[in-house]
Amino acid sequence: MPAHTVREWDKLPYGEDEGQIPALQADRLAALAAQSTFAGRGGGGVLEHGRHALRARGVVGILAAGDVSLEILPKIDVAPGETTDHQNAAIRKRLVHMLAVALDLKIDLGVISDIAWQRETLLEILIRLFCDKLTEALRKGMPRRYVNFEEDLPTLRGQLDIARQFTRHAANPSRLASRFDLLTEDTPLNRIMRAAVVYLTRISRRSANQQSLRELAFVYADITDVPTSALGWEQVVIDRTNRSWHELLAIARLFLQNRYQTTTGGAGQGTAMLFEMNALFEEYVGRLIARALAGTEFAVSLQAGRLFCLTAQDSGRALFQTKPDILIRKSGIVTHVIDTKWKLIATRIDDPKQGVSQADVYQMMAYAQLYRAPRLTLLYPHHPGLGADDNVHSRYCITGHDTILETASIDLSDSSRAVARLRELVIGKKA
Repeated sequence: MPAHTVREWDKLPYGEDEGQIPALQADRLAALAAQSTFAGRGGGGVLEHGRHALRARGVVGILAAGDVSLEILPKIDVAPGETTDHQNAAIRKRLVHMLAVALDLKIDLGVISDIAWQRETLLEILIRLFCDKLTEALRKGMPRRYVNFEEDLPTLRGQLDIARQFTRHAANPSRLASRFDLLTEDTPLNRIMRAAVVYLTRISRRSANQQSLRELAFVYADITDVPTSALGWEQVVIDRTNRSWHELLAIARLFLQNRYQTTTGGAGQGTAMLFEMNALFEEYVGRLIARALAGTEFAVSLQAGRLFCLTAQDSGRALFQTKPDILIRKSGIVTHVIDTKWKLIATRIDDPKQGVSQADVYQMMAYAQLYRAPRLTLLYPHHPGLGADDNVHSRYCITGHDTILETASIDLSDSSRAVARLRELVIGKKA
């Protein structure tokens, strides 16, 4: 299968040369992308399909249609001078790290060799990580739970269901309406794991992953095969007996639920696994800030607030609810509002406004009014054009107020420093 890799916001030109994509393949991928959940949200699709090139729009991941696949990687700057393969490997590793933080997963990225990071797509890497974690967990035994069963038996087992006995078997007392608990492996959790294995077997193209998935399918052969739409996610109970399966459940949810769009059909339109970088960046930064401020006098709330901008005079109905990305409180009072924006801002030399959206400024001014926060931050991914250091780049006073609105950036290429830099951003002290 021809595989193409492109960076988010970069163009993939049409043509038959190296680094280009044939027009027919581009048409297939664009058609698949147009059916994604992101297109359904009014975003107009995930690919700009021009006359001469494809360009990703705010998403990363994999599109596979027929005999072609397109891997879209985030625009994260890496060490200059490296080969394209080495750069793509570094970006895949950082993207998986962001997913791990956002989903609260403990993933050992070191178990995958440098060659694998270079040659395998993001999808195959995630499948490999899932297979490895699931295999390791199954070595300790498949989790079991007591499940309530109701059966009509010739001899009583457990308790007699009196209501069912005298309605269903009043004329046939040879059958006893029994109700009992049975320790079984056929649980909602294991049905979800089986469904993930079955689904990944259909979409993986790496032979080693296929082998691992076949072995896992054999282990789950006696577990009920439930359609993805009917899986009992709400019935899964994670407690001290199966706490180690929490992460596997999160990864299975990533594959099987609405974190991305999967499109299949009789004609085999293809598969899409796409992540909105705005949402991923927001969740990633929010969780890192929570880590950075743990044990301090500051409290962090993600997607909180929910105050309304307007109240109708006639009905008193609240309208235009706000949802700041990150609220930081001290002694219960909001001191700082942070909104993350996945876009590249310019330097002040190139643009006094730095490319900051006017709508974003208006939004932050609404937060200042509603939450009485003295400090507002628009936080962007860092890039070399902003200079060597991330953190605050510009500060502004909101006209007629003491409130400060600032633009800042966080360097995604150095995850080891991210927590310390965010702590410094919020409280002004190095960790």
